[in-house]
Amino acid sequence: MTRSRRVAGDVRATASVVEFDGHAALALTAGTAVFTVVPGAGLLGTSLRFAGLEYLALDGGVVAALGGHTTGMALLAPWANRLSDTWTVGRRVVDLRGLELHRDANGLALHGTMIGRVGWELVAVRIASTVTASFRFDAAAAPAVMESFPFPHELRVTFALSPGRLEVATTMTASGRRAVPVAFGWHPYFVLPGVARDRLRLELPDRRRLVLDDRRLPTGEEVVEPAASLRPDRGFDDGYRLGRDRRLGLSGGRRRLSVTLDHHYRCAQVYTPPDSDSIALEPMTVPTDALARGTTPMVVPGERFTARFAVTPS
Repeated sequence: MTRSRRVAGDVRATASVVEFDGHAALALTAGTAVFTVVPGAGLLGTSLRFAGLEYLALDGGVVAALGGHTTGMALLAPWANRLSDTWTVGRRVVDLRGLELHRDANGLALHGTMIGRVGWELVAVRIASTVTASFRFDAAAAPAVMESFPFPHELRVTFALSPGRLEVATTMTASGRRAVPVAFGWHPYFVLPGVARDRLRLELPDRRRLVLDDRRLPTGEEVVEPAASLRPDRGFDDGYRLGRDRRLGLSGGRRRLSVTLDHHYRCAQVYTPPDSDSIALEPMTVPTDALARGTTPMVVPGERFTARFAVTPS
C-alpha cells in the first residue's frame, strides 16, 4: 500500500507499507519528515527523521520491544511506570501477584501490558495538510490485557506528521459497563543527531518532583523545582507533576527538540538509560502508582479520554 499526495508546493506526503528490521511497518512521509511505526510490535515508533536526521533511539531494535522492553517510542498502557501489586478501583480489587508481567528489579509490574503486543488494526489513513494514520486495539478482546486490568476498553492512536512536527493522540474509550481508570503514557527515547549526551542540555519547565521510596514509588511528598536547563550527567529516573507549561526539551550545539504535552498529560518522567546517548522524555497522564492511590481520571461507559503530545525539532 502506498498513498501519496502533493500538499503544498513541492511538499509531498505519503503513507507506505515498508519493511523495518524484518517487520511490516507503516512509513509516514511529509516533505523531509519521516515517521515509521511497527504495529505488530505494540505499535512501536521505530524512527523519526527530520531532514534526513534521526531523533529516535531504537536500542535493541524491534526485538527488544517484542521481549517486553522499552525502546524507540513505546506506548505504556493500561498503566505507565511502576505499579503496586494490589489495588482497588470502586469495588474491583486487582491483584497482580503471580501474573506474567514485565517487572523491575524490585518485582513491581512495570509499563503495563502493551509493549510488543500484537493486535493493532490500521483503521484510517488520511493525507491532507498533514499525513495521519489511526490504529485501534480492542483491549476487551485481549485476555492477557484484561487479566491485569479488568476494565473493558478500546485504545486508538493517531499519528499526524507534518514537515516539522509529529503529533501523537491517544484515546481510551470505555467499551463495557464499567468505568475505566486512565493511567497510560508513552516512553520515547530521543537523541539529538550528532550530539553526545554529555554535550546535551535537558530543558525542563516549572515542576514538582515526586519524592520516591526505596521501591521508586511516590511517597506523596513533592519538591518544587523551577524551570531549568540541566546537564543530564547525574542520571535521571525522575517523575514530575507539571504546571501550566508542559514543554520539555533537549538542546545541544545548534539543535533543539521540544516535546509539548497537552493538559491531559499532567505528569512526565525523565529517564537517562545507561550506556546510551538517548534521553527518555515520557508523557504521563498521572503520577506513578496512581491506580493504587485512587487518583486517576475515570472514563464512564461510552465516553472517551484523549491526550496529545507533539515532537518538534529546530
